[in-house]
Amino acid sequence: MVQPNPKRNRLLRFLKRLLTAPLVFIAAIFILLEDWLWDDLARLAAAIGRLPIFHQIENLILKLPPYAALFMFAAPSLLLFPIKLLALYFISHGQATLGMATVIGAKFAGTALVARIFTLTKPKLMRIKWFARLHDWFIAFKHRIYGAIKATVLYRFTHRKLAALRLVLKAWMGKRRSFLRRRWQAAVKLFRRQKQLQD
Repeated sequence: MVQPNPKRNRLLRFLKRLLTAPLVFIAAIFILLEDWLWDDLARLAAAIGRLPIFHQIENLILKLPPYAALFMFAAPSLLLFPIKLLALYFISHGQATLGMATVIGAKFAGTALVARIFTLTKPKLMRIKWFARLHDWFIAFKHRIYGAIKATVLYRFTHRKLAALRLVLKAWMGKRRSFLRRRWQAAVKLFRRQKQLQD
């Protein structure tokens, strides 16, 4: 009978942690960005949906039967496929920056669209039994995976760093908005002053 070798086992555990750490790091970033993108872009899409023309389209989507709603939910992925091919074309022809910008833009637009359409069509989609079962399975699976990743030290470190970055970006955007507001107010005052002088 082969006796277990503690040193060998420790070495194997160390190598496993070393090899899986980058994957956990990437998964942690992906999960955080997906959660933030989904919520924020869903709110942005809802705000856009309040515009009159989009509001009419949303009303039509709300009236769709279940399988038409399913098609509508799947449509953004199909529509974005040619854009992803275009990004690959850019990358293969030496325009990596343009290709990556196209992929990122498609990801943002697609996530916003899918998040909004899912919000609108979810009641109809959940009437389809196989979709409801698949949805419940996916949510349970996602929670298990998220739980495992969120329990790691690497995820907590990444979460803190990304949360700090998000606060910095929020503060920067606030300053940018206040700067633009001050510029706008100064332009309005100048316009009024010139108008008064002309009168």
